[in-house]
Amino acid sequence: MNSDKTPNLIIPQLIIGLGNPEPKYDRTRHNIGFEAVDSLARDWGLSWQENKRFQGFIAEGDSPLPGKIRLLKPQTYMNRSGQSVRAVLDWYKLEPESILVIYDDMDLPLGRLRIRLSGSAGGHNGIKSMIAHVGTENFARLRIGIGKSTEKATISHVLGRFTPQENQVILKVLDLSRKAIELGLKQGLQKAMSLYNNQSVEIGSNLC
Repeated sequence: MNSDKTPNLIIPQLIIGLGNPEPKYDRTRHNIGFEAVDSLARDWGLSWQENKRFQGFIAEGDSPLPGKIRLLKPQTYMNRSGQSVRAVLDWYKLEPESILVIYDDMDLPLGRLRIRLSGSAGGHNGIKSMIAHVGTENFARLRIGIGKSTEKATISHVLGRFTPQENQVILKVLDLSRKAIELGLKQGLQKAMSLYNNQSVEIGSNLC
């Protein structure tokens, strides 16, 4: 967190998107974290570089707030994401409170996002791994709703792809996520929580 900010203001320095690395997982619901940080990298003009030390891809450069930001896509597979995150924290001497992790959440409806400053894994294997390797639950997360399926088993649902209609919603949610993150970088994640946690994108919505 920036030293010129008040102590309780949470400003991310490392934004992590969770997903699985193989092409067969591209654009699946479980990989929405990858899509989110890819979108941020495009919007902010950052380039991905593979880093063997970090077991992942990292992009770094200026953020919308003057100062450096780093994005990370662990390539360890979801259930070992914490190994990559721990390596980055150790290398750059960052505290867990300086990270924001983006991932999918079946308990949130499609079209919703939710920012929290800490909490349990809630059954998400990527977050379980992060908590185990980082050693605390005190890191911020942005959950993107993928909804539950009444027709498919859980694994089939999370590893499936969005329908064309759902993709239109996801594009708007990713834009909403970017706006929330940029506000968090400028005024703290608490402010972003208060403004964006209750917003929702519906199919056919003009929001964003």
